[in-house]
Amino acid sequence: MGSMLRRCANWDYRQRAIYMVTLTVEGRRPLLGTLVGGEAAATIAPSSAGELVAACWREIPERFPGVTLMESQLMPDHFHGILFVREPQKKALGAIVGAFKSHSTSLFLHAARGEIHAARGMAQDEAVLCPAARGGGAGEPRPPALWSPGFQDTILFHKGQLAAMRAYVLDNPRRLAVKRAHPDLFRIVRDLPCAGARFAAIGNHFLLDYPVKRQVQCSRSATPEALDEQEAELLAAARHGAVLVSPCISPGEKRIARAALAASLPLIVLLENGFPPFYKPPKTYFEACAAGRLLM
Repeated sequence: MGSMLRRCANWDYRQRAIYMVTLTVEGRRPLLGTLVGGEAAATIAPSSAGELVAACWREIPERFPGVTLMESQLMPDHFHGILFVREPQKKALGAIVGAFKSHSTSLFLHAARGEIHAARGMAQDEAVLCPAARGGGAGEPRPPALWSPGFQDTILFHKGQLAAMRAYVLDNPRRLAVKRAHPDLFRIVRDLPCAGARFAAIGNHFLLDYPVKRQVQCSRSATPEALDEQEAELLAAARHGAVLVSPCISPGEKRIARAALAASLPLIVLLENGFPPFYKPPKTYFEACAAGRLLM
């Protein structure tokens, strides 16, 4: 249950470090809470299952002395937490997260079985039983599992990374509200037609219809002066209606893409490996997607 989905090779997960972990609900069911409020004041109202999960998370320092909790965020179908392993542990991070998952799952299943029995006492018609009671087949119905196998982890290695971790965790409700307010801009399309081929894409597809597009291609050997000139010329073109198209491979190409995003100019970014099923654009790309200025 505590196996990792993103493990850092050659890292001893028992040692002192700050970790951000992410766990997803089995089947991505929205069991943990409900989004309330708009983009400016979004928050998650926890369900009974979400309250169980939050309570189990708060108990980690009691079960694992030397571990401090820093931030956490319930989402409808997943959970983010940042913890600080202040003192080396006898067991690895996977054991800590595994114990949290096991404890919260045990409490969740116990509560779900109670709901099944209560629903049976209130009605004989299975159509009105709670979701956990339906489709159980012969014998005692089995409530669904709580967590998907494994978890993802990120280790703090760099200066400033903790502030970014905290901001990401706490900003999750707002990001979900933004995605729900602009679903077409965050929906992954697997067969977007372009130039006689089909591509996976996310963002504003109408950027492809702009009549003027400018390719961003920067040599790695370009001088700083040449890059300054190229950046100024391309950003000026974008301000006059062109869409910049960049693979963001060389340092110069990445620099110009950052400058375009900072200036709120339209940008098409070419990626090599497509998108996993639940892909979410990183922070700067996310805001540009929400504003309709980006196609990936």
